Order: sequence, then C-alpha cells, then structure tokens
Amino acid sequence: MGGKSPRRVVKVDLGERGYDILVGPGSLGPEAGRRIGRLGDRGLIVTNAAVDRLYGDRLRDGLKAAGVEAETLRIGDGEKYKTMAAVGKIHDRLVARRFDRRGMVIALGGGVTGDIAGFAAASYMRGVRFVQAPTTLLAQVDSSVGGKTGVNHPKGKNLIGAFHQPSLVVADTGTLSTLPKDEVLCGVAEVVKYGLIADRAFFGWLEKEIGALTALDAATVVKAVTTSCRIKAAVVGRDEREAGERAILNFGHTVGHAVEALTGYRAWKHGQAVAIGMRAAAELSRIKGGLTDGEVGRTIRLLEEANLPARLPKGLSDQALIKAMGHDKKALGATIRFVLLDGIGKAAISGDVTRDEIKEALARSRG
Repeated sequence: MGGKSPRRVVKVDLGERGYDILVGPGSLGPEAGRRIGRLGDRGLIVTNAAVDRLYGDRLRDGLKAAGVEAETLRIGDGEKYKTMAAVGKIHDRLVARRFDRRGMVIALGGGVTGDIAGFAAASYMRGVRFVQAPTTLLAQVDSSVGGKTGVNHPKGKNLIGAFHQPSLVVADTGTLSTLPKDEVLCGVAEVVKYGLIADRAFFGWLEKEIGALTALDAATVVKAVTTSCRIKAAVVGRDEREAGERAILNFGHTVGHAVEALTGYRAWKHGQAVAIGMRAAAELSRIKGGLTDGEVGRTIRLLEEANLPARLPKGLSDQALIKAMGHDKKALGATIRFVLLDGIGKAAISGDVTRDEIKEALARSRG
C-alpha cells in the first residue's frame, strides 16, 4: 500500500458503552498499546498462527510498552473452527490463568477470530472487556464493529451468539497488504453494500475508485473503511440489538448465507457469497419496484469490476436455497424476510415477498 494517509477516529455512540474505531496504517503498535492500556493491565490475545507471525509481536510490543501484561492463545482459522469448542478453548485458558473481570480479551485477526473471541468475552464471567484488532478488510468494515459475536450451527450461520460491544476497535489498514487478493475482495463486497443501503454518493465514489480500492491505495482504503464504519456506527447507534433498522446491514446476506450453508462454508468465502446475495437482492428489489433496470445494471457492473461473483453458482436448486433461507435470523416463522432497496442508498426490511418472486429473482441471478 503506497502513499501516506492520516489516522482517523470514528465514534460509536452508545452512551456509556460507546467506543472509538481507530482507522489508518500503523495503528497496531504503540498507539494501540496506549489505548488498550487505558482499559486494563491484563489481556489475552486470541489470534491464529498466520496472523500471529505477522502482527503478534507488534501488538505485544505496544502492550508491553503501555504496561499491559498479555499472553497469546492461537486458535484455528476459518469458518469450520467457528464452533463452541473454540469458545471453550478460550474459556479454559481464562479460567486456568485466573482472569477476573478486570482482564480483557483482544481479538487479533479476521472476522472468525473476532466472532469467537467476542463470544468468549461475552460469556466469561457474564462479560469481560473486549478489544477488536481486525486485520482483514472484511472485519475492519463489518464484523469488528457493532458488537455481534457468535459461532455457527450446522443448520445455519451465526445462530449461537450474543451482543457484546467492544471497548475499542483498532483497524490498522497497513495489515491489508499481506492479505490474499480474494480476502481483499471479500471486504470490498461489504464496502459496496454500505453504498447500496445507505449512501448513494458513496456508491458513486466507489464506481470511480473501485480500481484504487482493490489495489489497496492507502488513502482510498482509509476513506472506504472510515465511511463504511461511520455508516455502520450510525445504524448501530440507532438500533444496537437489531430490533428494526439494523437488519438493513444484512443486505445480500439472506441468499449469501444460504449459498455458504449449502456449499459447506468451503466453496465460497463470506464476502463472495454476500456479493452473490446482493445481486439476488437487487433483482428482487427490481421485481418489487424499488430499483430501476439501470440501477440493477450499475450494481452488477460494480460487482464485476471489483472481480466479485455476481451470479448464482450452478448446482443450487431454488428449493434448496429457499429452504436454507428459512434458517436466516430475519425469518419470522415461515416468512422469509429480505433487505430490499428503494433506490441506491435506501434500504428497508420486507416480508412481503412471494415464493414466485423469490424464484424469479433467483432465475435472473443465474443469467
């Protein structure tokens, strides 16, 4: 990542439980240590082997300089490790090392690490402090912010979990330079989502700057992460526990989660599945009258220019997809609810969708 870019701070307004999101290259180090040191003097860093080799020493050095006693626990990397067994491994270490409520859990890694570590922090002693240090673009713009934690169940993604807000998020955009390209693009999918659901001007900016974003131009990345976090922070501030509006953050996830589940969480990464789901949701929005043909075309074009999948994979039947969608957390009884668009930049939840309309949207998404 070339060029220089300033660090920025986004505030999540939740009263006494509000927190800062520190965004920018070089954030993971002395500044992270100082900020974490204000929260407590003992922490358990939860990470995986690859991330620990790359960034563990940087975080530990920053914590040591700030007087924070920290030890490290490595867990598995990937959706298959997002289980209660992984949470139990963290609990076992916290108990063995006699952590009390003054201790904290620090998640260093991507969204899977953050979700597992966050749920462990939420459930240990009914809740201890939690710090997110996301090292993937997907985690920086999405899963590290908002307090959703949890693990998967064989019947669905993220069905077991809790709301547990972090005390701090440190999004060091410099860590993105070591990501595989497909991991970068997974984050880009979520960035595109924010433009579609809440900010038409941001979507237009992405249409012009998508090449710079996927190439990880430093200033472009900081703006994309900062804007995405501001959008999510605003939504979370108004609806922390997904009683209503917050569900718009799941745009593309109804079909996306179904694709992931039906392919065993192996064939498609989360961001790729969300991109597929956004295409389907855009098609359904057109069927319901919310998007014009031109707006659907712009959506598909931006996904394709970002080298993201914009078509449903072969081999997944309508029947299987609809059945899998029934396990979505937004579903109410037998009613599958979707996040739909009423123009680019404006989203809402809808349960007024027929099976025939879903099938039509899926058919269009295959073309």
